[in-house]
Amino acid sequence: LWPAIWMMPAHNEYGGWPASGEIDIMESRGNLNYPKSAGGGVESFGSTLHWGPDWSKNQYSKTHAEYSLNSGTFNDAFHTFGLYWDDKILYTYLDTDSNRVLSVNHSSQSYWDRSGINDMSNPWQYSSNKCAPFDAEFYLILNLAVGGVNGYFPDGVGGKPWSDSSSRASADFFDNTVSWWSTWRAKSAFQIDSVRIWDL
Repeated sequence: LWPAIWMMPAHNEYGGWPASGEIDIMESRGNLNYPKSAGGGVESFGSTLHWGPDWSKNQYSKTHAEYSLNSGTFNDAFHTFGLYWDDKILYTYLDTDSNRVLSVNHSSQSYWDRSGINDMSNPWQYSSNKCAPFDAEFYLILNLAVGGVNGYFPDGVGGKPWSDSSSRASADFFDNTVSWWSTWRAKSAFQIDSVRIWDL
């Protein structure tokens, strides 16, 4: 399972993904005992900003952070996965504002300057705001995906019953139900207690 809380632009003002941005407040893997070397499971999550002139130049690695609990898992209790965002800073946090996970100051350096790209045109060149593409309206998505073939669940890790290169990955997953069904307990769900949004 792949629970996520993320935001996408309401309008692709700067072009197709990721030129208009993406904010991943929380992405996690819903696996118990998933190797930390592969990003961890239900005790870990990541926060990421996706941005760049096109998909091949996605600069997410420059705005990514991970967090792991010292003990227990995120299944043990409800948690707050928060986002604060204004024209100077954007940060995610866990439970309290002081427990920040990803913090990006976008008042001192534009995302274009941060990218270091010099062989393409700047999709944000006509914006007077240094926080472009994160200067527009975004909408919230609460998402629970299963599997995937984009490398988020690396091949050969944690007993993964399909291969990213398979032309029938979802069928391979189903064909191997016996290997994973017992791990899907009644609480294998993305449970949401509340959603709160403030526009200051």
